[in-house]
Amino acid sequence: MSGNQFKGQEVSCCIKYFIFGFNILFWLLGMALVAIGLWAWSEKGVLSNISSITDLGGLDPVWLFMVVGGVMFILGFAGCIGALRENTFLLKFFSVFLGIIFFLELTTGVLAFVFKDWIKDQLNLFINNNIRAYRDDIDLQNLIDFTQEYWDCCGAFGADDWNLNIYFNCTDGNPSREKCGVPFSCCHKDPAEDVINTQCGYDIRAKPDLEQKDYINVKGCVPQFEKWLQDNLTLVAGIFIGVALLQIFGICLAQNLVSDIEAVRASWVPPPHSMRRLPPQSSKKASVSLPNAETAFQPLTDFDTPP
Repeated sequence: MSGNQFKGQEVSCCIKYFIFGFNILFWLLGMALVAIGLWAWSEKGVLSNISSITDLGGLDPVWLFMVVGGVMFILGFAGCIGALRENTFLLKFFSVFLGIIFFLELTTGVLAFVFKDWIKDQLNLFINNNIRAYRDDIDLQNLIDFTQEYWDCCGAFGADDWNLNIYFNCTDGNPSREKCGVPFSCCHKDPAEDVINTQCGYDIRAKPDLEQKDYINVKGCVPQFEKWLQDNLTLVAGIFIGVALLQIFGICLAQNLVSDIEAVRASWVPPPHSMRRLPPQSSKKASVSLPNAETAFQPLTDFDTPP
């Protein structure tokens, strides 16, 4: 009888193809994010001069695309190929990698809750570093403008934080036209304007503080972000819990599939060897009868004489 035999064990097709289909979406999305990041770097000339990656004093938003896309690509590849090929190594790698990400997220959340003041100081330092590099990178500039527009804020803790930027500071030796101003994203939006007035923040900080409130948002982005978290605490908690449950669900499915694959391999029975009968062989060698010396040279007798 030829072929492998299994003692009633089989891999769940539902789990296998669910993991495959779910991870192939992550794989493709990760590839798209990495491609967008590489395209952005090529447009800024980073790929032709790799050392320029470290020249930016603030955060290059392209790193977000590259890191998130790279993680999604690795996870999607391991989960997709591991499920399709029933490769326990890739499936275990997928589970461990996903578990590490879940642990880092949980640790970050706990530390952010325990060390709130330290996190606030680090966020202030992070925003100020990006304010200094505001004009150095177009992607960073767009990110800061989006943040200030979305949260109706200006600077880390106020509009005066823009003194850290060489184009907006109020020093006497500053030759910039944007001296003592703020970016247009700090200005109050006029619904009647179809075209954004990018010069609305010019010389605004040279005016008294009470008058500045009529033109720009004077609240900083750090307190506005804290207020937004408090107002949307249920939404934020729901998102984090949903992501955590999704990760745990993926780990459980991968481990279940690994258990099925290992159970099938453990129940594998090799096919019985076919016994081929060999023809019986004589233990004695065939002998050839030859005349011995006596008969070969025996002298002729009378009976042997020819007529």
